[in-house]
Amino acid sequence: MSTFNVPKRDEVSPANQTVFDNLEKALGFVPNLYATYAHSDNALVNYLNFANAKTSLKAKEKEVVNLAVSQVNNCEYCLAAHTAIGKMNGFTEDQILELRAGKSTFDTKLDALAKLAKNITQNRGNADQDVLDNFFEAGWTKENLIDTIVLVGDKTISNYINNTAGTPIDFPEVQPLDEVNA
Repeated sequence: MSTFNVPKRDEVSPANQTVFDNLEKALGFVPNLYATYAHSDNALVNYLNFANAKTSLKAKEKEVVNLAVSQVNNCEYCLAAHTAIGKMNGFTEDQILELRAGKSTFDTKLDALAKLAKNITQNRGNADQDVLDNFFEAGWTKENLIDTIVLVGDKTISNYINNTAGTPIDFPEVQPLDEVNA
């Protein structure tokens, strides 16, 4: 149940209307998450700039983080969106389920990344030393660590907005992980 409406183009500021038009051109629609950000005159543009900023992580690696963080934060909207995006980036359904659980048996480097993203999120930024050691031993750098933490923050913001606002899911819904693993 949605806490408040998902605004339409004519219900947002002129600046956000321009962003809506650009999203419509680029994606073919305005995802409900982005429309929900548009309740603020500034949040949508700020978020898109933040989310699209340069990073040392590749698109596929970003999805590893997005899936692990969204699972910890129980964000059904982001799990649905990033499952779809993960598939577009070449992950299989089984791989996505593993990444949501914060692990990867199919790639040791991605395993270390997923474990770190999950650990940081669960511990509110206080990563366990063994998880950090494993991350670096898998070949990640300090730059990758900082960029991963930034991405955890980015995803947590969206998770919190969706969970608080009750953003209606406009991507194919996914099963709760505990139902899949049962």
